[in-house]
Amino acid sequence: MGQGTALGRVRALGSAHEGTHHWLLQRFTAAGNLLTVLFLAVSFVALPDLSYATVRAWLGHPLPALALALMIVSVFWHARLGLQVMIEDYVHGASRFAAILLLNLAAFAGAAFGLLSLVRIVAGATAETAAAAAAAAQVQQALQGMMGGGMPQ
Repeated sequence: MGQGTALGRVRALGSAHEGTHHWLLQRFTAAGNLLTVLFLAVSFVALPDLSYATVRAWLGHPLPALALALMIVSVFWHARLGLQVMIEDYVHGASRFAAILLLNLAAFAGAAFGLLSLVRIVAGATAETAAAAAAAAQVQQALQGMMGGGMPQ
């Protein structure tokens, strides 16, 4: 009964039960984006200057690096959620699956590239800090050796 009409084909199927979850995820990622961008903006204002060396040294600390990593993941996830809604609303047929697959690939690749770049910057800043500390320790040891070498023991 009624299988030939559009209403008959969808009757008693119910909703997909995904709308509320998707909507909440978009709001949570938007809030996460807002918090991390505000933290980074306040941190940038607090820096003495915005030279590459200063920002790189600042990123060598755990809190800014973690905040930036969370922001990268949150921004790409938020963008993926929003673009998925657009694809689901406006793309029909077999190309919808391909579009969502490409969207997932692009979002994952973008987030992975951003995190990899951040890891490289943090590792470089950490290595520079460790090298500077080792050089300072060698200078201090040499100075103590020079001062201790002239004095009888």
